[in-house]
Amino acid sequence: MDVVFGDDSMRARTDNAAHNFAVMRHFALNLIRITPAKRKGGLKVQRLIAATSDTYRAEILGLV
Repeated sequence: MDVVFGDDSMRARTDNAAHNFAVMRHFALNLIRITPAKRKGGLKVQRLIAATSDTYRAEILGLV
């Protein structure tokens, strides 16, 4: 998780924020892992592609 999302540099530490962000990061990572639209590169590269490409993000979320 730290390599893909940079957990050590997260600043959300108050109340339930850290736990909520951890749940969202796990959800996003699992979506990238099980997506049928595989891309070249590791999880970090696939996360960055999903952040910049609307079509790839739609494929991951099953909207296409």
